[in-house]
Amino acid sequence: MAEIAPFRGILYNPEKIKILSEVVTPPYDVISDAERDAFYARHPNNVIRLDKGRPRDTDTKTENTHTRAAAYFQNWLQQAILKQDAEPALYLTAVTFPMEKTPQTRFGLIARVRLEPFDKGIILPHETTFSKVKTERLALIKACHANFSQIFSIFSDPENILGQVIRHAETRAPAFDFTDDDHHHHRLWRITDPMLHQAVADAFYEKKLFIADGHHRYETALNYRAWLTAQNGPLDSSHPANFTMMYLCAVQDPGLVILPTHRLIKTLPQTTMDHFFEKAGPWFDIETFPFDPQAPQAPETAVKTLTQAMTADIKAHKFGIFMKNSRRFHVLCLKSGIMDKTFANDIAGPLKELDVIVLTRLIFAKILDFDEQMLDDHDLINFTSKTGDAVRAIAAGSHDMAFILNPTTNAQVTRVAEKGLIMPRKSTYYFPKALSGMVMRSLTPP
Repeated sequence: MAEIAPFRGILYNPEKIKILSEVVTPPYDVISDAERDAFYARHPNNVIRLDKGRPRDTDTKTENTHTRAAAYFQNWLQQAILKQDAEPALYLTAVTFPMEKTPQTRFGLIARVRLEPFDKGIILPHETTFSKVKTERLALIKACHANFSQIFSIFSDPENILGQVIRHAETRAPAFDFTDDDHHHHRLWRITDPMLHQAVADAFYEKKLFIADGHHRYETALNYRAWLTAQNGPLDSSHPANFTMMYLCAVQDPGLVILPTHRLIKTLPQTTMDHFFEKAGPWFDIETFPFDPQAPQAPETAVKTLTQAMTADIKAHKFGIFMKNSRRFHVLCLKSGIMDKTFANDIAGPLKELDVIVLTRLIFAKILDFDEQMLDDHDLINFTSKTGDAVRAIAAGSHDMAFILNPTTNAQVTRVAEKGLIMPRKSTYYFPKALSGMVMRSLTPP
């Protein structure tokens, strides 16, 4: 049983913060250092100071990004920059955004959700996580005792319970209504009707929740609860640490979009690059295209050609390959039966269908000889959902190789999670991200 409930959210006070777009951000894990600094400069109360603080050379164990975040959080509450709602609510959000020049709207319900270990089969992951990130997130939550951003989860909604919530909300003015830097239109409504709360709770009684984005945050919530229990003994069932804050989106929502997550390899031995295609040949058919990194509009032209080649057969496992200092790029197409022949029963059937598994187990592990430590190295392997950015990184020489993927599908995500299987890290990029700072939640008991 997925236990879904309203909570007294902490929101920016519109009397103090007139333009909400100045204080919200994407989730911490997609913000670069340069973007972080820009958010710092944008507004003194931007949520970046809470969720991804800027380190200082003088930081110590007692004075650091996390302790400063805790101080900012308490000060903003005391100054009524942030205010906790007087009554429990569910928070319905809508984001309208262009997708291939067509407007799409995605709805999400922000709620309090009881934490469940993965082995209970109620809340299911689909990706592995980075240990370093979980350590940093746990330090933040220990210092602040709050959720500053929600975990993005998806669920099957054939009964259209979210439709009932949407119809209720759209008869009312939203609490927040703004447009962000990417020209995405955001709205948020407080849902305070107890009867609707109960209807939502009842509808989720038999549902499974699939974590789409925020695996690190969910595992951190479990670790935080374990840490509190070790410190203070067993927690009361109603203790806030037994719950987390989730953004819940229906799989049936036409605005639920997944973008690919391309891989950028920072450095590789030259001999590895020289022999890459020779080693790939037995497993992949290889197409070659001209690419002059110095030519005008070279990345844009390459992206257009690459997209046509990658989408020519949507059922094929295809990968775009760019190498530094090369005047060509390549598209690899996996030969039929290779995964079964190479891995037999070592990889479960639903996983063999995933491009990220082909990339990780065949290309990274067997061709590039990456071990588990290298696959877990966030400094070696960088990620982007923007094909143009990946191509420009190679053209500029900041990375040695780029691997361009087609996106994972929602059907693949749920099929893998239901089987209790796990995808490689960064297998999906749900777009747009659910913003941080729309709603926050205290983990301190009342």
